[in-house]
Amino acid sequence: MSKRKKSKNNLKESLSHTIRKVFSENNHSDLNHKQVCALINIKENALRKLVYDVLEELVKISFLKKTGHGVYSINKQEFSYEGVLQLTQRKAGYVIVDNAQLDDVYIAPQNVHHALDGDRVKIQLIKKGKSKLEGVVLSIVERERTQFVGTIKMHPKFAFLILDNTRIGTDIYIPKEKLLGAKDGDKVLAKITVWPKTADSPFGEVIEVLGNTGGNDLEMIGILVNQGLEYKFPNEVLTEAEKIQLELSPEELKQRRDFRTTTTFTIDPVDAKDFDDALSYKKLENGNYEIGIHIADVSHYVTPGSAMDEEALKRSNSVYLVDRVIPMLPEQLSNMVCSLRPNEDKFCFSAVFEIDDSGKVFNEWFGKTIIHSDRRFTYEQAQEIIENKTGEFSDEILLFDKIAKILRKKRLSNGAMNIESEEVRFKLDGEGFPIEVMIKTSKDAHKLVEEFMLLANRSVAAFVSKPKKGIGITPFIYRCHDKPDPAKIETFNLFIRKFGYDAELKNPDSISKNINALLQDIRLKNEFSLIQSMAIRSMAKATYETDNIGHYGLAFQNYTHFTSPIRRYADLIVHRILQEELTTKKHRYGNELNEICKRISRMERKAVDAERESTKFFQTLFVSDKIGEEFEGTVSGIAEFGLFVKMNENYCEGMVPMQSIPGDRFYFDQDKYAIIGSKTKKEYNFGDQVKVRIYEVSSKKRQIDLELIID
Repeated sequence: MSKRKKSKNNLKESLSHTIRKVFSENNHSDLNHKQVCALINIKENALRKLVYDVLEELVKISFLKKTGHGVYSINKQEFSYEGVLQLTQRKAGYVIVDNAQLDDVYIAPQNVHHALDGDRVKIQLIKKGKSKLEGVVLSIVERERTQFVGTIKMHPKFAFLILDNTRIGTDIYIPKEKLLGAKDGDKVLAKITVWPKTADSPFGEVIEVLGNTGGNDLEMIGILVNQGLEYKFPNEVLTEAEKIQLELSPEELKQRRDFRTTTTFTIDPVDAKDFDDALSYKKLENGNYEIGIHIADVSHYVTPGSAMDEEALKRSNSVYLVDRVIPMLPEQLSNMVCSLRPNEDKFCFSAVFEIDDSGKVFNEWFGKTIIHSDRRFTYEQAQEIIENKTGEFSDEILLFDKIAKILRKKRLSNGAMNIESEEVRFKLDGEGFPIEVMIKTSKDAHKLVEEFMLLANRSVAAFVSKPKKGIGITPFIYRCHDKPDPAKIETFNLFIRKFGYDAELKNPDSISKNINALLQDIRLKNEFSLIQSMAIRSMAKATYETDNIGHYGLAFQNYTHFTSPIRRYADLIVHRILQEELTTKKHRYGNELNEICKRISRMERKAVDAERESTKFFQTLFVSDKIGEEFEGTVSGIAEFGLFVKMNENYCEGMVPMQSIPGDRFYFDQDKYAIIGSKTKKEYNFGDQVKVRIYEVSSKKRQIDLELIID
């Protein structure tokens, strides 16, 4: 294509985008050719002719319709939708629209119009085919990312930033005067400053030079930024946090219920830096117990509209990468002022229950308190007391354990999912290099804390959700978990049949009980972990909602997040609403809670993705010196391009490409959900035990390539 023809096509595409925007913004108006030209300030005859051609093309694709001779209006039957754009490696995309009744909409590369992966966009449908919907991006509602990490590639008069995340869909043009001293090959943090309509790439500037030495710090920053997550606090947020004093106000203390003489302690991971919950114990004269669940009172320090509050909403939650925590709040709060450290007086928001040793709750109380933690336990220390029946505060911990087990048993009998979490953990050396991979399992001490947090969360939700005379239900944030999709459950059923198992999973009310029974039966089998993982994937994702549909996985009709305001913004909002409910009955939050729920749900998913990517990165580091070594493994995933194998010894997962499977030409059979040899009919299924050799490792791609060894 000649440069002249290409230039004309670019101009035409730019005009098409501009004209679409004009009609979208004037969607109730009929406009003729002359009016359109006036609105976009087109005066030259040649360009006016091009405008006419574009208008006629927009009619052909049903974006516009003619309402008279030379008069056009937007086709309202094909009006716009909003959604999130997901780009492919080929720079086409799909928009997941907000309208749940509408399938994902395909966006051709030429119709993406400067939108980037993850952006919230407004789109127009231009084709309704039998197989797929097709659309065009009208405008960008909100950029998902404002900063980008990549590598500088120098040219004589300018530079390009080659982004680490290739899915974003573009590189960034950096003028020499905007490089901030960055040199060829440097890793930098940059932002987009402008994107001219006729330019293929956006213009940007370097805001921080990260260096060129590699290392975990750069990789973790890259993971965060490429997910659209913040890794530094703005100066105004840090300044605001530093003004908060550790000393507690005597005036505020008088307004609170005093628990400082009540036995209180925390139970947390050994490497925890913030302690946001504590348990208290008191034996009552009637033989019952007063058990307090005390939560750091972040809402006392972080007020609505403050710099810290706005930054906390922006982040929505803390992010837990393998070797670091990116907190939602500055360390002055998360690790000091609000952390329930032992032997210090702390302000809390508490849920206090009168309960007997059979787990029956007689009374509940919610309110602001002051506590003094007597002891900090690690999970391991608490577990030792549970197992050995002796140790400091053993009477209290053993009672908590007894009640927790009763509450858990009741919850499971009501249909809650019985999932044993298995998380990959790394032991790092002094340089931050992984030297051991472990699986963290949930023991009685973990379950003890979990059950009392669940008790507080569901009790707060039930209290606030009670209808009030003349007012109705208070606007609130619920933690919701929908019933599973029947199609996903059927896929799970097909999956377990490969192992010779079957379960009655047609009735939604009994799905969880029947899956629990299956998992209990196979708990000691090799395939347990894999089947449990697939069971989790077959469930809906938990989200934050203002419309309470209950929590299927926990079998609670009312549930919220109240117990971790240091690391979750949802809990901070819940504290504010609960305090208003307990005092003024005047609530500041209304319809904006819907948008807050959407944001914090979205940011939670991004945090999970970042955490997962950091795990993959450290897995590649761990096996980087093991190229050529052989391992026994389990087939953990099957796809059109190959099979995934989790190595039994180190829990690291790699992939065997389809074309490299020896012994035949293999293909993916969708119906059998297996990889099958064309001639030999040899099958590879989930859970198969295989032997593999590591032959290539790429930390940059977060990828371990394996080859299958056939004995």
